[in-house]
Amino acid sequence: MKRKSRGAGEQADATENWYTGPAWRDRDGRAARRRKRIRIGVAVVIVAAGVVTFAVNPGDIRSKLPGLAGGDAVAKPLPAETAAPGSAPADEAFPATPTLKEPFAGSPALRYADGAAGIVPPEAKAVGRLSKDEVAAVLRQAKELLVDANLNPRTLRGERPAAALDLVDPLQPGTRQDLEAWLAKPGRDRDPLQLFTRFDPREVRPAGDIVKTRGRMTFKEGRDGALAVHADYTFVYPVVRAAQGASEVTRTVVRRVVDFEVNDPERFQATPGKLALTRYDSDFANSACEVYDGFLHPQFQDGRPGPVTSGPQVDPYDRSKELSEDETGHCGTVSRI
Repeated sequence: MKRKSRGAGEQADATENWYTGPAWRDRDGRAARRRKRIRIGVAVVIVAAGVVTFAVNPGDIRSKLPGLAGGDAVAKPLPAETAAPGSAPADEAFPATPTLKEPFAGSPALRYADGAAGIVPPEAKAVGRLSKDEVAAVLRQAKELLVDANLNPRTLRGERPAAALDLVDPLQPGTRQDLEAWLAKPGRDRDPLQLFTRFDPREVRPAGDIVKTRGRMTFKEGRDGALAVHADYTFVYPVVRAAQGASEVTRTVVRRVVDFEVNDPERFQATPGKLALTRYDSDFANSACEVYDGFLHPQFQDGRPGPVTSGPQVDPYDRSKELSEDETGHCGTVSRI
């Protein structure tokens, strides 16, 4: 959504103020770029994967092979990600089926960090007008927003992400207001999933207490001396149907790229201690297509086949590629979940 830039020294209501620069510094005329790339339906792919697993793994032979998930060896955690990997993680020779006991079996996420431990801010240093300690405080805030938006159990079950919203600068035109409105009344162009991960508790519940997290955070001096923070994280959510006694586990994979800025309040209209959102892009793997009710809708093997999709096949664990700037969004299939 494009927003008109305001001129130097103007308030939101166009009156003069004491600022020496623009009342709100828009990047390329946008207060925030909101893109939704792929809402990926995978029901057919999941069924196919189940058939392959049964065919090549009769009697769950893979659980008896050391070194494989579900076998005798424990998967070694990955080191922290400090740069984009060169390729997608390799496929398992005998992919396991997720269970309530091992919800990440057969997934590269088995080696990801648990929850907030996977969001590791880089070591701070002074940037522009901000001291090392001030930069460190901003990085902690960025982590707090990501945690509340994507890992807080209350947010995941559809409650209001109060802590994340409170960190968004209320002086950033429209952004905080838009997010509140989308949460209150979701729709195709009012989708809170663009920033928050939410499941309908009447439909699914978590399969265990752990969400796996993988990604990195960087920072630099941006335009006009602003502190620019870039976050790129993948979250893996194992879920089971909400019905009592349900046991089939599936996973939804969400990748988010979020950019924050902290501007000089003596030059721009900005609230000290708050974050401006300049970009938030996302990919959703294993969620029903063309549903805009503000919730992710994972597909299960025992459910009805999802709609036939014509988009490209995507590996949701491939973090070697940048998210494209496709603003239209489309459905495709995933190679694995």
